[in-house]
Amino acid sequence: MRWAPLIVGGALAAIVASAAVGDVALDPVRPPPPKPALATVVSSGYKVTEIAKGLDHPYSIAFLPDGAMLVTERAGRLRLVKDGKLVEAPVKGVPPVHTGSQAGLFDIVLHPKYAENSIVYLTYASGTKEKNATRIARARFDGSALQELKVIFEAAPLKDTDNHYGGRLVFLPDGTFVLLVGDGFEYREAAQDLSSHLGKSVRLDENGGVPQDNPFVGQTNTRPEIFSRGHRNQQGLVFDAERGRLWETEHGPRGGDELNIIEPGRNYGWPVITYGMDYSGAFVSPYTERAGLEQPVLQWTPSIAPSGLAIYRGDKFPAWQGDLFVGALAFQHLRRVDLDESGNVVAQEELLTELKQRIRDVRAGPDGYLYVTTDYGATGDQTGRVLRLEPAP
Repeated sequence: MRWAPLIVGGALAAIVASAAVGDVALDPVRPPPPKPALATVVSSGYKVTEIAKGLDHPYSIAFLPDGAMLVTERAGRLRLVKDGKLVEAPVKGVPPVHTGSQAGLFDIVLHPKYAENSIVYLTYASGTKEKNATRIARARFDGSALQELKVIFEAAPLKDTDNHYGGRLVFLPDGTFVLLVGDGFEYREAAQDLSSHLGKSVRLDENGGVPQDNPFVGQTNTRPEIFSRGHRNQQGLVFDAERGRLWETEHGPRGGDELNIIEPGRNYGWPVITYGMDYSGAFVSPYTERAGLEQPVLQWTPSIAPSGLAIYRGDKFPAWQGDLFVGALAFQHLRRVDLDESGNVVAQEELLTELKQRIRDVRAGPDGYLYVTTDYGATGDQTGRVLRLEPAP
């Protein structure tokens, strides 16, 4: 069902009533004010080295055991950076990718045993403008091409919008993986519908099968792949092995961007609760809190448009040990979320503001450095880059 930009009532009222989240007496006209943002500072202490340029919206990075990197371009190409240089010819064997607006090629993730099997996973938009979905394909990378490619998952139902695909993927310690699937923008009420993958995270085994300990397995009219629900437009996902936490970021509408800890079976509220406003200026919902719905660890109003997400466990930046790093598209910076030893947020810091570039992805490299990809910025430079952050001399 498509949504209409209403203040309150109609389908939204129905979904609030049917969400089975309990009765909480909240102001039905004006939501509580957003939680105060933590102080942010602009800092230095690093230098930036360009690794590759001339890319079209580089979306994701995967680090190969030999020191090379695979980089996805949203335009549907997979690129190889080897010996510090971008290989001119794209990697062959990429599946057909639907492009346009936010559609395209998204994540590239190595199998946990890549050194033994050379298996990679690609997430991407498939289909046409009228009928499309988020897909996962699995293939073997032979050094120059993808071989034995197989589609192992496609989100359902198909949609006719080119927005809010999700597409981030991360493996968990048990060998399963979690994929983010966006709400499709015009189908936001589907985020609460367990018969739809839209607005969910899904958990699968390495071959695309359904783990039998998924939280909704065996329930009627429910997609058994679903791991969590109530999401909007998720752009960042990382697993913190030391703390055992699955961190996620997602875009709100006008405000209400979120940092969440994803747990199985939980409901993260969209669109029943949100700190954001509709683009029309109307309320998406009168509620920012409801019993049974998860609150974000952080919410950003105004929107920073969070993109890639990484956790730093390297040895090059000791002061950043255990912190989260979030790309910010709208605010054009890399945001450090300072966590204490217990994993609680204590501060935030803005990095790379001097670049004036949209930060699309951030990854912690095996060499201890941080890597980011950039779309473009306000400088008129329309080329995408891969950059490395190193300690300042």
